This record gives sequence, structure tokens and C-alpha cells, in this order.
Amino acid sequence: MGTSTEPHVLVLAGGLSYERDVSLRSGRRVLDALRAVGVSAEMRDADVSLLPTLHEDPPDAVVIALHGATGEDGSLRGVLDLCGVPYVGCSASASRLAWDKPSAKSMLREKGIRTPDWVALPHDRFSELGAVAVLDRIADRLGLPLMVKPAQGGSGLGASVVREATALPAAMVGCFAYHSTALVEKYVAGMDVAVSIVDLGEGPIALPPVEIVPRNGVYDYAARYTAGLTTWHTPARLSPSVASSVASTALAAHEALGLRDLSRVDLIVDAEGVAHVLEVNVSPGMTETSLLPLAVQAGGLDLGKVLAQVVGSAIARGRG
Repeated sequence: MGTSTEPHVLVLAGGLSYERDVSLRSGRRVLDALRAVGVSAEMRDADVSLLPTLHEDPPDAVVIALHGATGEDGSLRGVLDLCGVPYVGCSASASRLAWDKPSAKSMLREKGIRTPDWVALPHDRFSELGAVAVLDRIADRLGLPLMVKPAQGGSGLGASVVREATALPAAMVGCFAYHSTALVEKYVAGMDVAVSIVDLGEGPIALPPVEIVPRNGVYDYAARYTAGLTTWHTPARLSPSVASSVASTALAAHEALGLRDLSRVDLIVDAEGVAHVLEVNVSPGMTETSLLPLAVQAGGLDLGKVLAQVVGSAIARGRG
């Protein structure tokens, strides 16, 4: 691949996480977008044949369209670093930080960025200390309602809103099915907003915010990827001053976590117009219902050209 004068890009998609199907859809969207602007690209899975391929015929750059741990916990990026293959997106260490929600929230709080109060509870501590006693203390400390979600994971899998204390045990069980540590967060009522960050060569910029209105009130897996279950408003229905503040908060979160090229920051804007960062995604979805492509379109940009730009940045880093 790398011997041609024309850069060749490898799109990695699939993997073995719970988000495999979404990743494959993202990968195909990325592949089509790159090819539409004349970039030579192919898509493959991150399986046992990947490393021999990277050694024998290294691409000029990799686009990681893997979701879940495979693409977002930093491990694959570390392997690509070992292979000397440049990739789009943040470093392995930054990816590890953003992937672990409690660690990322601690960094955001340290940098003065608002994020809802939380407690992270491993399954073992939950059992050792007594489930009932622990849950009672959580409810007393954080109040109701609460948001329960896996400390590591995406696509809304294992996440639920708890409005009554009696529903908390079932929410914890559902969460532990996806990860061994639960993140229990104070629920902040308001507008769900996603701000995509891209760097087109002159530093990171915030694209128009996307307002998310799920039909059932919760932006879970089905609401994210099933047509008709969610309405999006792009740009979000915010006043100019609040929209500016939200964009600034998203950029601050992107920079606080040491991210680059592109990311997506998920926030809640409360009734006073204050933005609270929920989490930051280093490998944003690229499907037909994903938020970054919606923001790119709302910003008057072409997805293929945006991807080609960040690919070019990755190639330049590899040569530098």
C-alpha cells in the first residue's frame, strides 16, 4: 500500500465488542466518504491477519472506526504505534483516559469543567459492602433521579435513568452486564446536546451542536440506531450566547483530555443554559444516524473532505 505515490488508507471496523454492527456501518460510511473525494481506501476487520498485513504492506494511515473497547481503550492505538503506522485521532494514552469515564470526569473536574457528581462502583465492592447499604448511601448522597451506566462502554448499552430508589438494583444489574464497574451519576435534566470537534489544519473547532430528542426520553441503543426513534435538531435550539458557551465547553473538554483530529463531546444543557459534560468519544459513530456526520453537514462541510483532512494530518505526523 505505502509504495504508491497516492496515499492509501486503511479503515478498521468491526471488532468483537458489543458495538460490532455499529462499527461496521461506521466503517462503510467512512470508506464511501473517502472514496467519494478520491482517496484510495479499503476496509478490514481488526483480526489475526491485521498485524501481518501492517508489517508486509503498511498503509499510509489508518482510520479507526472501531467502537467499544477495541477502538477506544487505547490498546489498538498502542499496537499501531509499535508498528509505526500513523492513525487518525488521539494518542493511545489520551484514548485510555477518555475511555474510562470516571478518570475522564476527574480530569474534567480538575480543569474546572462542569460534569455531574458521580460515584464509580466496581461489582466486587458492590457485593462485599452489601448491595442494599451501598445503594441507600448512593441515593442519599446524589439524590434522585440518577443515571447509571458502565464506566467503560458506549452506544448507551447498559445505561438507564433511575427515578425511584426501588429501580436502582435492577439498573445496577443491567449495567454490570456490560462492564464490571458502574458509574452512577446525578441526573441533570435538560437538553441533550452533542458537539463534534474537528481539526481542519488550523486547530480544533466546534461544529454546530446537535440537539437530541429521543421519543422515549432516553437516548439508549435503540434510540441511537433505529430510524424514527429519535429527532435531531441541527443546530440545536439554543440562544446564540448559550450555543457559544456550549461550544467553548466542548472545546475545553477536548483539549483537557489531550484529544486531536476529531472527537464528540456529549453534554446536558440545563434550564439555566449551563453545559455539563457527560462524556467524550474519541471514535465517534459515522452511521446514517450518527451525530458527527449530522454536525458536519450542518456546518456546510463535506464528510469526505473532513476525513481526508484528518487523514492528511495523520500522515504528516507519521512523516514528522
